[in-house]
Amino acid sequence: MFSPASHRWTSAALAAAALVLAGPSPSRADSYPRQPGVDVRAYTFHLELQDGTSAISGEADIDVAFTAGGVRQLALDLAGPSPDGKTGMTVSQVTSGGAPLHWAQEGNRLLIDLGAPPAAGDHRLMTVRYAGTPADGLIVGTNRDGDRVFFGDNFPDRARQWLPTIDHPHDKAACEFDVTAPEAYQVVAPGALVETSSLSGGRRLTRYREDVPITTYCMVIGVARFAVETIGQVGGAPVQSWVYASERDPGFADFRVALSPMQLYSWKIGPYAYEKLANVQSKTRYGGMENSSAIFYAERAVTGKGLNRNLFAHEIAHQWFGDSVTESDWDDTWLSEGFATYLTHVYNEFTFGRDTMVRGLRRDRDAIIRYFTTHPHDAVVTPADAALDNILSINSYQKGGWALHMLRRQVGDEAFFKGLSAYYARFRGGNARTGDFRRVMEEVSGQGLQAFFEQWVYTPGQPALRGDWSYADGVLTVRLEQVQAEHVVFTAPLDVAIVTDPAAAPRVETVRLGARTQTFTFHVDRDVHDVTLDPNTWLLADFGPFVRRGR
Repeated sequence: MFSPASHRWTSAALAAAALVLAGPSPSRADSYPRQPGVDVRAYTFHLELQDGTSAISGEADIDVAFTAGGVRQLALDLAGPSPDGKTGMTVSQVTSGGAPLHWAQEGNRLLIDLGAPPAAGDHRLMTVRYAGTPADGLIVGTNRDGDRVFFGDNFPDRARQWLPTIDHPHDKAACEFDVTAPEAYQVVAPGALVETSSLSGGRRLTRYREDVPITTYCMVIGVARFAVETIGQVGGAPVQSWVYASERDPGFADFRVALSPMQLYSWKIGPYAYEKLANVQSKTRYGGMENSSAIFYAERAVTGKGLNRNLFAHEIAHQWFGDSVTESDWDDTWLSEGFATYLTHVYNEFTFGRDTMVRGLRRDRDAIIRYFTTHPHDAVVTPADAALDNILSINSYQKGGWALHMLRRQVGDEAFFKGLSAYYARFRGGNARTGDFRRVMEEVSGQGLQAFFEQWVYTPGQPALRGDWSYADGVLTVRLEQVQAEHVVFTAPLDVAIVTDPAAAPRVETVRLGARTQTFTFHVDRDVHDVTLDPNTWLLADFGPFVRRGR
């Protein structure tokens, strides 16, 4: 997603180590209370929406597989009634096979007594009936045109505000939405449209089924008066634009840019995983929210000026990384946001040329360096706090993207894109951790990458380089110093551009950083006009003063 908290919504925001570390990367896991032996395979949500009220009534059929015996209780996330009773969900009944089960609501948890413990391999279908007014998660109100709308907005853990689920990305499931709403509205949701039926009383039933397992933060609905256009197909999946009916012409014009990133990612990474892709104008709090097969964009994305190529490229990249391949823990959010950030740069590279990609990378590098001044202890993989306040940051977006850019140089273009494809193929429809990605890249490239990941993913900061150069008697001398915190020395290749003729291409030499202070010499048979560092934008570093010495 594009998060206003971390960057502008219209921009792409986008060997043995000599590295001295404080210690090896710790075992990281967020604090969500997992339930060993429990795996939700599918949800079916039956929802009733009405005009004149923000209250909903719901019935959730939950297919649970038990991978171990002895489980006596199932805990679901569901926001209970608020102290004043104005918001929250009130459960009226829980059944399994038609038989009632004992249950209790405790805060934001629904605790269900399973009775006789299931054996390993058992399935049980449970039905939860509930109703209430969502305090969050489902936005019920009016859009900027004053029309009534309903939009799910679940990230990161707000599905529980209106849906009984295991509300954490590690437990992905198939889902179906059966939505009954006034017939004036159209409904969009993840998956394939399987039914629309007119009902009595001016109502309509709309059903969508997503058979591919997805995470709960992507289980959403959009209900509004829409104009809908199919702009093409990619791999048999229709690519659609859903915009407010009152903004049909500018909306369709803006949303037609969605086809080209779909085509690029399908070619460079692998086949699209879902039945369709609907790009939807919505009330999401984010610039864009990558719900599987139904991306929601902030309503301000419609301008009629075609300003949102990067926004679309970022959110569509999430369909591969974040949605299909999902991080197992919030600590690894960069596997979603960093990948989408970098693939947006790749999209710009293949569509508009490398100079466009480089401009975006340099903006990101500047943002990373600024962020580090106020967050000097945060790495790309940083343990998520209890409120999940730190998972969307410059580190998970821009620095994660830069880690991928440097990995691309480390292993080479062919191995890099082959590795992305292999990682996607192996974990498609499932979950992964940073270590899983590293192992795939090692297999594909034939390189050991532990030191690379320790340095760029698990260690805070980046090299801060200062230095100077001099030329005399046919010898160029370059002196560099790493001036970042004393306990960290970074090891990395660095390109040095030597300019002897301003009208000609520079000579580029590659040196290896690996000590606090280093001196490099080069034989040059002409007077040196200038020397620059990292001319091709491959290194994440704080490049400080670098001047000619003695002249």
